[in-house]
Amino acid sequence: MKENNLVQTNEVLHFASGKTMKNRFMLAPLTNKQSHDNGTLSKEELKWLRMRAKGQFGLVMTCAVNVQANGKAWPGELGIYSDNQLLGHRKLTENIKAYGSLAVIQLFHGGMRSPKELIDEQPICPSDNEEFKARALSLNEIYQVRDDFISAAVRAKKSGYDGVEVHGAHGYLLAQFLSSEINHRNDKYGGSLENRARLIFEIVEGIYEACGSDFAIGVRLSPERYGMVLDEVKLVAQWLIDSNKIDFLDLSLWDVFKKPEKHSDTKKSLLEHFLELEYKKVKLTVAGKINGGKEVHEVLNAGADFVAIGRSGIIHHDFPVRVMNNDSFVPEQLPVSISHLKNEGLGPKFIEMMKSWPDFIKK
Repeated sequence: MKENNLVQTNEVLHFASGKTMKNRFMLAPLTNKQSHDNGTLSKEELKWLRMRAKGQFGLVMTCAVNVQANGKAWPGELGIYSDNQLLGHRKLTENIKAYGSLAVIQLFHGGMRSPKELIDEQPICPSDNEEFKARALSLNEIYQVRDDFISAAVRAKKSGYDGVEVHGAHGYLLAQFLSSEINHRNDKYGGSLENRARLIFEIVEGIYEACGSDFAIGVRLSPERYGMVLDEVKLVAQWLIDSNKIDFLDLSLWDVFKKPEKHSDTKKSLLEHFLELEYKKVKLTVAGKINGGKEVHEVLNAGADFVAIGRSGIIHHDFPVRVMNNDSFVPEQLPVSISHLKNEGLGPKFIEMMKSWPDFIKK
């Protein structure tokens, strides 16, 4: 259980790996579709992330970065499955760290959510999936996925990243393994929760061994949707904490203040459910409708160690500065203009993507 002490947003945070975060603000991993088709960094994506470091996010996280070419889930996605992609990553980490921010890369695989027309082959999944026309992975292919996550982390460390986040949320491949609705395997990667969580733990263990204890490791989980069960996700979260291999747990809650949708105890919010865990040396960050200064302080004072900012980080590259200077800061009201987003460092492809978000951009 987190101690309920008042937290100042500019307080320094120390991770078990020895990494230091200068304040309590993390830029959430945000899809932006600005990378090149071969998975290399574009100048537009570099500008977008550099501005967030300049805006004083203590931890700047990349978008979800695929660890296998067949894990691509959308066009313009950054990759780290090839050494040919490392030049851009080195440039990115240099720019982020130049402003004193931690540079962290999120590693993922789209699994059944990797469209066939994008990857030019049948998507993969823990089990055959008719809805997504995905095929089941063989055991050897699972081992290759595991090894490619680890290899991606090694490339990340070589590129200057301070750490990685393993993406086990939002219905992508690792979350597909966690889900009993999607994962129908009858081997050591299916059936019991321990088996369904096995791949995540093997990846975390492998990264820890390959990159060393001075390299930060985080894991992102989401407790609802995509076949997730709140009590199971809480249990996996506690196992990760108890493993002594991770620095932080990143919970994507959609709305940190909402009550669970399917649970016997709906008196507590999702955040309160996860604050019941014993965190030991592991730090907790949460994402979901933390829009302004009021919400930032409410979440930190409830017991989270730092906040993951998405939407408000898009609207204001310097959101941390604004909140540190004004506890009651309220972001620009939506919808915002295209010119505003251009000024905030979003490129044409990112702006085009944001048009699909309801009521985000002025007509």
